[in-house]
Amino acid sequence: MQQPPDQPLLNMDSCQAQGALGQHFLVELYGCAIAKIEDVAYLEQCMLKAARAAGATIVNSIFHHFSPFGVSGVVVLQESHLTIHTWPEYAYAAVDLFTCSHAIDAQVACQYLKRDLKAQQSHMVEVNRGDMEFLQAGLERSARCGAKRVSQPTLNSKVT
Repeated sequence: MQQPPDQPLLNMDSCQAQGALGQHFLVELYGCAIAKIEDVAYLEQCMLKAARAAGATIVNSIFHHFSPFGVSGVVVLQESHLTIHTWPEYAYAAVDLFTCSHAIDAQVACQYLKRDLKAQQSHMVEVNRGDMEFLQAGLERSARCGAKRVSQPTLNSKVT
């Protein structure tokens, strides 16, 4: 699915106003229905539906079935990406949503996927990416002496 050419460019001000370039949501889905996390077409439709429901703008998607089992898929978003990797032998799926827009509701995407994949349990961790304080300090330091600044990401964790 291609993005229409008349779509406006992403406004980064909302994320930067929150102190980070983006948020990365890491989602663990346990006890999934094996047939559902092994079905490439079904997974792609679920992921596209979750992205739309979360308010994301879909650019493209690609999914691959591994032999003997497992699926990996990527939904490229104007705001970044939504990915899934499945291990049917463990009834497990790992999902991540990276977004540079606070307009995207990661909780909605997670709930859609949890429901559609029949997950018995889920766990979500949020990581702020591109901390503006460190980026600004790093830019200022780089301008003075070329040094790099490294920091630990901010983590928030939720179990549902």
